[in-house]
Amino acid sequence: MAEQTHVLFVEDDDVIREATQLALERDGFAVTAMPDGLAGLEAFRADRPDIALLDVMVPGLDGVSLCRRIRDESTVPVIMLSARADSIDVVLGLEAGADDYVTKPFDGAVLVARIRAVLRRFGHASGPGSAGSGQEESAAEDGGVLNFGDLEIDTVGMEVRRGDTPVALTPTEMRLLLEFSSAPGTVLSRDKLLERVWDYGWGGDTRVVDVHVQRLRTKVGQDRIETVRGFGYKLKA
Repeated sequence: MAEQTHVLFVEDDDVIREATQLALERDGFAVTAMPDGLAGLEAFRADRPDIALLDVMVPGLDGVSLCRRIRDESTVPVIMLSARADSIDVVLGLEAGADDYVTKPFDGAVLVARIRAVLRRFGHASGPGSAGSGQEESAAEDGGVLNFGDLEIDTVGMEVRRGDTPVALTPTEMRLLLEFSSAPGTVLSRDKLLERVWDYGWGGDTRVVDVHVQRLRTKVGQDRIETVRGFGYKLKA
C-alpha cells in the first residue's frame, strides 16, 4: 500500500478546518490540522509534512510569517490560503516563499487538484492517478552543465552556482530556471510558464509567475532574466 501524502493544514476557522480536513482525508491524504501559526510551526518541526496549507490570517503567528519560518528550514511546498484576493496578500505570501495560493472560498476538488499539481512538481506521489511531469527525466537525459556568463546550471545534480558561490533555489525556482535555460533567448509567456512550471491545465493568476521571476532574479542576477513587455520573459543567452 502506498504511503499517504502528509498535509499540514493551518486554519483558525473551526468549520473550514474540519470540513477541509475531512475532504482531504477522503481523497487519501493524511492531515495534521492546527488552529494557529505557532501550533502549526511546532507540528511542522515534529512531523515534517510533504506539503503545508497555510491560511494567511491565523493567530499567534500569521501565515506569511509561518511560511517564512518554514522556508528558512525546508523547501517543502507551501500553498497559501486567503479569504481575500487582495494583491498585497498574494504577493506577500509568494514573496515569503509560497509556491502557490488559493483564494477562499474554494471548491474542495480545486484545492485537491492544486495540491496534486504542486506535489507533482516536487516529485511527490499525490494520490491516485498522479504522475510526474517528465521534466526531471528529460533533464537527466540531456545531462551536462549549462553556462550563462557567471551562472552555471547542473541539470543532473540540480545545482546552481554563480561563479564559485552555490545558489540555493526552491524546487519551483529550479524548475522555472530550467524552463528558461532549455530555450535561452526565447521569450516564454506567463501562461506558458504557468502550464510548464506550475502544471496548470487551466488559467491561473500570472502574479505567481511574476513574483517567482523576481525571487529568481535576486539569486541568479537581476539582468540575467529579461522582461519583454507584453510578451513574457527570457533568459539572456
